[in-house]
Amino acid sequence: MKAALRATGLFLIPYSINLTLYTISFYLRSVLREVDIKLIPSHIDNEPIIRKKIAQKLKWKGEPNFYFKLVKRSIDARKNPVMYQLRFLVSSDSNIQSDADRIGINYRESGSGKRVIIIGAGPAGYFAALQCLEYGLKPIVLDRGKDVRARRRDLRAIQQLGEVNPHSNYCFGEGGAGTYSDGKLYTRSKKRGHYLKTLKVLVDHGAKSDILIDAHPHIGSNKLPGIISNIRNTIETHGGQVLFDHY
Repeated sequence: MKAALRATGLFLIPYSINLTLYTISFYLRSVLREVDIKLIPSHIDNEPIIRKKIAQKLKWKGEPNFYFKLVKRSIDARKNPVMYQLRFLVSSDSNIQSDADRIGINYRESGSGKRVIIIGAGPAGYFAALQCLEYGLKPIVLDRGKDVRARRRDLRAIQQLGEVNPHSNYCFGEGGAGTYSDGKLYTRSKKRGHYLKTLKVLVDHGAKSDILIDAHPHIGSNKLPGIISNIRNTIETHGGQVLFDHY
């Protein structure tokens, strides 16, 4: 029979190879895939349309069963109509995890740990303190200015009376110079370091989860003071210290 099959140009595939090919095919359909699509604003939350667009992009026919998760979002306003550019992770597994989902942050109790003195309660100082907590070190943050809420009175004095406190103003104090800005976040170092971890820390302390997917993340000046206060609370709750009016 084998000879007859060879004569017709056909050949037999052993069962083990058939099983291997099936396994590979199943695996390829299960792994995460990145798919970019464009949608008009009115379709941004329309799941059937999103599913159809993804299937078309992957050239899947019929009614393929898959799950998807949004991981990046931007707006293209160069032409009319304005379009959303979306990136999805697609898989046949319902448990889809993005890079941000896989980031775990564990702050350890550090009251009795080795002390680390950090000068400045701006973003660099507070993130350094949080990193110390992950290592079990006790951060002691010193800042020449006041806490984020007390700074507001000094900012009002600048605006209304023209009086400047040299130690507590737009530049000095808890949260640093950016605390009373509009809270836009950007970096040119997306290929270096774990910038997503920074965004995850901000979300854990009160920022909207949208900053994890937006191409140009924006926190907002109305939320920043509360986020800064929450970060200080995390530092102090885990044994660290934050001391103001130190100069």
